[in-house]
Amino acid sequence: MRGGTDVSDTAVGASPTGSGLIRRRRRRWIRGTALGLGVLTLAAGGGVWAVYVKLDANITPDQAAAAELARYEKERPTALVKGAMNLLLIGSDTRAGGGNRRYGQDSGTERSDTTILLHLSAGRRSATAVSLPRDLMVDVPACLRRDGSRTEPMFAMFNYAFQAGGSACTIRTVEKLTGIRINHHMVVDFNGFKEMVDAVDGVEICLKEPIRDKDAKLRLPAGRVTLDGEQALGYVRVRKSLGDGSDTDRMNRQQRFLGALVSKVRSNDVLLNPVKLYPVLDAATSSLTTDPGLASLRGLYDLARGVRDIPTERVQFLTVPRESYVYNANRDQLVEPEAEKLFERLRTDAPVAVAAELPRDSTAKGRDNTDDDYSLYGPDDGKSAARRPDEPVAADSPAPTFSGTTADEDTCE
Repeated sequence: MRGGTDVSDTAVGASPTGSGLIRRRRRRWIRGTALGLGVLTLAAGGGVWAVYVKLDANITPDQAAAAELARYEKERPTALVKGAMNLLLIGSDTRAGGGNRRYGQDSGTERSDTTILLHLSAGRRSATAVSLPRDLMVDVPACLRRDGSRTEPMFAMFNYAFQAGGSACTIRTVEKLTGIRINHHMVVDFNGFKEMVDAVDGVEICLKEPIRDKDAKLRLPAGRVTLDGEQALGYVRVRKSLGDGSDTDRMNRQQRFLGALVSKVRSNDVLLNPVKLYPVLDAATSSLTTDPGLASLRGLYDLARGVRDIPTERVQFLTVPRESYVYNANRDQLVEPEAEKLFERLRTDAPVAVAAELPRDSTAKGRDNTDDDYSLYGPDDGKSAARRPDEPVAADSPAPTFSGTTADEDTCE
């Protein structure tokens, strides 16, 4: 060819600048990059799937409870309001399992250290958490023991139900006590509670006085303090060195702590940070035994999605109206009709309200409310107690007020 130009050279570059070669190299680079991205996408997808499978497998389904509750389905309460949900949260005091033995000897039994009835309103506009005292005297039905035998019905302390027949017995006891249908339940042990607190890098509380408790291994200064998991467990369980030493005072402390934990978990620092969110999810799922309907990430996600937009000021904590048991000052009994009024409003999804302090001139059945946690006050029209037990509460009726707290409360102010 003229000028010494070879056809093979032209084939290498179809233009004086070699753009054909560049285009072919670019195409090879694009194909390689696409393949690489595809591999990375599959790897990432596989990683996400592996994480999903791990977290999903962490949750223990409570099949035994489901079977026992199905046996007694005909005697269980009927859900009255579509969309409303009632969950029973049970804190187990078992010493079995990793991390729990340090809190005492395992006698082969366990009781419910803390039990909370959580009511989620239809439309998820509010959440109301009601603590049920472990020393409350209640009617416990005949329940199935682990060995297959059955207990006899008895009048006993509330936490005996969990020891006698586990979560199913506790649920049936609560349903008989309140007339409220329990839709779901969760059981968490000491170690699970600690891991959850540690997973969010601790929870800040406010102490009006320093704590020095040798048994609980707590040494904390007054003021704002961030508790790690071990400290938090001691704080919510200790009785003798804090407040008046009563279980009521301990429940109030638990409620305030749970409010602070809710606020911490809902903060953007946790929910929008995958590095922090994963350990929270891992700790939460590893510590849970739930009914089969919640025993999956999908079930928990659907639950979380329904409550994530509830303002913290509408996440309320209170204790069921109670007083000292007439035959034993170390036990509790319900205060009526105040307790039934609360249960009725939860059954019918009617609103309730809480206040840290109630007016001194507000009374229930003539009692001074300054020393009790059972205060419930409706509109001052003299008619609030005239309603028949089976008469539904109007959803727009004035909300009675209980002594309690909300998740947005700052105890330092």
